[in-house]
Amino acid sequence: MENLFCLNERGTTVKTEIIAGITTFLAMVYILAVNPNLLSQTGMDQGGVFTATALASGVATLIMAFVANLPVALAPGMGLNAFFTYSVVLGAGYSWQVALTAVFLEGILFVVLSVLKIRSAVIKAIPSTLKKSVAVGIGLFITLIGLADGGIVSNTTGTIIGFAPLQGQALVAIIGLIITIVLLCLKVPAAIIIGMLLTTVIGIPFGVTTLPENFSPFSLPSAPILFAFDFSNIVSLKFLTVFFTFLFVDMFDTIGTLMGVAEQSNLKDENGDIHNVNQALFADAAGTIIGAMLGTSTVTSFVESTAGIAQGGRTGLSSLVTGLLFFLALFLSPIFLLIPSCASAPALIIVGFLMMKSITHIDFEDISEGLPAFISIISMVFSYSIATGISWGVMSWCICKIASRKIKEIPVITWILFAVFLLKTVMDIWQIS
Repeated sequence: MENLFCLNERGTTVKTEIIAGITTFLAMVYILAVNPNLLSQTGMDQGGVFTATALASGVATLIMAFVANLPVALAPGMGLNAFFTYSVVLGAGYSWQVALTAVFLEGILFVVLSVLKIRSAVIKAIPSTLKKSVAVGIGLFITLIGLADGGIVSNTTGTIIGFAPLQGQALVAIIGLIITIVLLCLKVPAAIIIGMLLTTVIGIPFGVTTLPENFSPFSLPSAPILFAFDFSNIVSLKFLTVFFTFLFVDMFDTIGTLMGVAEQSNLKDENGDIHNVNQALFADAAGTIIGAMLGTSTVTSFVESTAGIAQGGRTGLSSLVTGLLFFLALFLSPIFLLIPSCASAPALIIVGFLMMKSITHIDFEDISEGLPAFISIISMVFSYSIATGISWGVMSWCICKIASRKIKEIPVITWILFAVFLLKTVMDIWQIS
């Protein structure tokens, strides 16, 4: 284990990594329920999507473990699966086979970009201040996800967003949050995962943890949807729009997640760059290809990995544990699907708090640094998109540097990013109009 994952070098132990891997899995296990429900609306077989989701997540996470040695888990991305279902298939009228083809080709291009180190060059081109703001933005972003998943906040309160009545799952989530906070204050090892499991049990009398009749913990998985591609429309402008939207969102969601993970876990070299970033990006791209071949939407690095990092995960060993649990979930899906969203909500909220520490390293006295960081943070949270937060952060940073007569501080690659983001924004406006 030491030779393979460099545990001592990163100040961790086998026990810590196992706990971290389990915590990450429990924080993102909801994808095994949500992804099949979403994609089945396109006509895809729900059981097949479940199997594809578990297999693709497990394989991609193992690639991350052994190739990149980072505590980052992968699965079909939230947002990308919604775009797949509602925009591409139900909205644009494409078949789900064509949508899978777009995901597959996007993954192939990502592998090429990763091998050529273009994606890592993009990460290096993002200013240091924005990297820190991305970590903060992701923290608030997943806090919002936790609050919403736990039923604590809602848009049905007569305002844009507000606290829902403290009953049912919201009450269970609050109880779980209090338990987790107490455990953290007492410095109990594995506080987050213990809090999650206790919350699941507490949810039984409240009716939010459902034990089905004739409950059996074991079940055989359905066959995945293998190689269901349709290349007949790939030369059309409409298809290229779909393809590049997948490409853009996946690329900058992944970059944002990796930057956030690196900031929280301090997995950076002396130049401030992410450890094994090219290998991590390759794992992400390979996961997308594998996912498309098995029959699921774009596989990407999951921000919920920060839950495991908060438990001390620092190496690929925690990813190995998470990946193996995805394989185990194929046969134990009834057990894993028992964990309600309100049980994982406290973990996400606490991780959001832990990721806020990067904000202390942002120079808000310098308008050209602090204002773009602020814009990046708020746009990430309120647009519900990591990619949008990076996009608006980079554009505002360049504008502030130009206005502050610090144009020489803008590297060439950052200028290229500015042009790409500006073009993407103009295209979005054009599509709306």
